[in-house]
Amino acid sequence: MKLIEPLVALTREMTEWRRDFHRHPELAFEEARTAGLVAERLRAFGLAPVTGIGGTGVVAVIEGKEAGPAIALRADMDALPMSDESGRDWHSHTGGVAHACGHDGHTAALLGVAQHLSQNPPARGRVVLIFQPAEENGLGARAMIDDGLLTRFPFDEVYAFHNMPLLAPGTAGIRTGSTLNGYVIWEIAIAGVGGHGAAFFKATDPLQAAARLATEISSIVGRYLDPAESGLITVCALNAGSSHNIIPASATLSGTLRALKPEVMELLYTRLEAACAGVAAMTGCTISCSRLAEVPPCVNAEEGANRAVAAATEVLGAEQVIRDHAPFPFTDDFALLLQAAPGAYLFLGQDSAMCHNPAYDFDDALLPVAGSIFVTLVHQRLGEGRLG
Repeated sequence: MKLIEPLVALTREMTEWRRDFHRHPELAFEEARTAGLVAERLRAFGLAPVTGIGGTGVVAVIEGKEAGPAIALRADMDALPMSDESGRDWHSHTGGVAHACGHDGHTAALLGVAQHLSQNPPARGRVVLIFQPAEENGLGARAMIDDGLLTRFPFDEVYAFHNMPLLAPGTAGIRTGSTLNGYVIWEIAIAGVGGHGAAFFKATDPLQAAARLATEISSIVGRYLDPAESGLITVCALNAGSSHNIIPASATLSGTLRALKPEVMELLYTRLEAACAGVAAMTGCTISCSRLAEVPPCVNAEEGANRAVAAATEVLGAEQVIRDHAPFPFTDDFALLLQAAPGAYLFLGQDSAMCHNPAYDFDDALLPVAGSIFVTLVHQRLGEGRLG
């Protein structure tokens, strides 16, 4: 492994930043403290961050000495609405909110890159550092784009990394083409007629409709999707009722559908709407389905993937860089930035519980690794400059 020594020396400080973010997690579009600390540190590095982009997003630019391409590097900042059961000394101090996906590590690593490049700017071009809110609800990248990210801070290439417990420690996974599913976050509202639990014949029970829908939804992929295609649909929440003897007047279901192709996403959503119509006709409830967010599949451009591979190979060694892993079933709205400019999403292996598990914690050993890969990529594309 060939890490960049100044980033190795910065590991302790990056770890302190990461664990501080972990203690104080913030949900999507609520990352005020995190964004404030990011901006404060960027200013301490001599940079001029712009805050409030897309709500709580932060962007800073590092200029090279000569004109050249602009490379964007992105980190996500938000946490999840779940408990932290990692048992770490730096566990979440906010009940019901946890950095159980590693965004604290992504942010700390990009801050380390910012500190190093601020002291060693590239020979040419510019580096755009993007600290994004609200990845978990699929709305943050779009909010930053709608707030002028692409015109205020244009870039020619864009890269991001994610920790990946499904890969072995010390390895990187980098695909060409589709690498993550796109998704639709959907919510189903069911309206019925409430009543006494013993007088069910006088009610129109939305809970029973919700239960039937949950079962029907679980069969959509197996019944309607070509087995040669990749797709999934998952019910993740069912909310109804308040007591053992009250039939509620309403219920909600929510979840995601995911696929590597937009047309498969549309097929699944069409079948979801059809299931709602069928259960509505059968139960007498009023049922509506809505899209809360939508993100396209994450597609690595060939040239972007090759450049990320070159950087990861220099840092990790060729035998540790996996090119042929299958696409992962997860989703990231980094896909919207990849639609704006060619680049790549890369994955760094770690030994831990899976992301979104309450026992998960980011592996701090990845901080200098991710930082070294990003800095190496910048040096390979823009040259290695020095101050003075």
